[in-house]
Amino acid sequence: MGLLEGKTALVFGVANKRSIAWGITEAFLREGATVGISYAAEALEKRVFPLAEENGIDFVDKCDVTSDEQIAETFARAKERFGTIDILVHAVAFGPKDDLGGRFRDVSRDGFKLALDITAYSLIPMAKHAAEMMPNGGSIMALSYYAAEKVLPRYNVMAIAKAALENCVRYLAVDLGPEGIRVNAISPGPMKTLAGAAIGGGRKTFRHAESNAPLRQNATLECIGGTAVYLASDHGACTTGEIIVVDGGYHVLG
Repeated sequence: MGLLEGKTALVFGVANKRSIAWGITEAFLREGATVGISYAAEALEKRVFPLAEENGIDFVDKCDVTSDEQIAETFARAKERFGTIDILVHAVAFGPKDDLGGRFRDVSRDGFKLALDITAYSLIPMAKHAAEMMPNGGSIMALSYYAAEKVLPRYNVMAIAKAALENCVRYLAVDLGPEGIRVNAISPGPMKTLAGAAIGGGRKTFRHAESNAPLRQNATLECIGGTAVYLASDHGACTTGEIIVVDGGYHVLG
C-alpha cells in the first residue's frame, strides 16, 4: 500500500517531463495518490496532455496565476471533480529574462512586481482555496531556491521573489495550522529544468554545485519527489513552516 493511498493532490506548474512539478506528480502517483495537474499557458499543452494521458490523469487545467478569477475557476473545477483534496503543490515561478543577469540595480519595476506576483503572491490565494477543500487538514508545499538566502550570480529578481515566497510559507503555516494544514517549501539545488535554463550560466552553476556538494551530486527529480511524498504523507504530520533543502548538502559550505 502506497504512502498516499486515498489522498488527492492538485499540482500547479507542470511544464514537461523534466519539470519539478512533474517529478513530484510521478512520485505521488507511485505512492497511490489521485492527482490533478495545472499548467500555465497554451504553449505547454502539447507536452502536458500526453503526460497526463499516459499516466491516467483526467484533471488537467490551464491557469494563469496572475488572475484571481482563473485561480478560483480552477479550484471550482477541481472541487467539482474531486470534492476535497489533501495536497496542494505550488511549483510556479517566473521572472522576466531582462531582470535576470546584468546588474541588480537595473531590475525593472514591472519585472519586480511580476516576479513577486507569480512566484510568491500566487501561493496565498491558492492556499486559501485549497484550505476550503481540506476539511480534514492537509499539506501545502511550494518550491524555493537557495538564492532566497544568499546572493547567487544572475538570479537577481527571482532571489527576491523566492525570499518572499519563503516568508509566505511561514505565515501561511501559522495561519492554517489550527485547521490541521501544514505549509512547507522544498528548496532544490540547481536543476536542468525549463525554469533553470532561463538563468544565465545555469550549466556552470550546475556543474560547480555537483562537484563541490558534500554528496557530489545535485538533486534529482526522484529525490525531490521523495521529499514531497514525505511532506504530503502522514509521516510529515508534525512538520510545518519548514524550508527543506535538497541539494546534496551544498548549502552547508562556506
